Amino acid sequence: MAKIETMSDKPVRLTAPPEGYADWLADLKGRIHTAQQRATLAVNRELVLLYWQIGRDILARQAEQGWGAKVIERLAQDLRIAFPDMKGFSRANLMYMRAFAEAWTDAEFVQQAAAQLPWGHNVVLLDRLPGAEIRRWYV
Repeated sequence: MAKIETMSDKPVRLTAPPEGYADWLADLKGRIHTAQQRATLAVNRELVLLYWQIGRDILARQAEQGWGAKVIERLAQDLRIAFPDMKGFSRANLMYMRAFAEAWTDAEFVQQAAAQLPWGHNVVLLDRLPGAEIRRWYV
């Protein structure tokens, strides 16, 4: 069978870059890295806010309807089935979402401070620090 050549198979013949090109390339690389970091932070923020909302919903339903821990196990299973490619819906993580919402009742604080931290950092704060005041200081 004959090999079909594509543009990516041929070596590119580069000429000397024009004046100012190196500076422009360095600037573009910097802007690309900055945009990537902003995108990562935005995704993290949205995920932490979602987890807080889920935790708040769990707390509310447990208080209003007397749901127990078995409902969280069921919810974990149903969410994993609905979103098989997503991680984060284990029973343990749903319990962390509940604890996170219980620890931070102020939506503004969650949006402006706690959501700036990665989820794993918020979990460590819940696990290792005994009270709201010291957690708030670390956040």
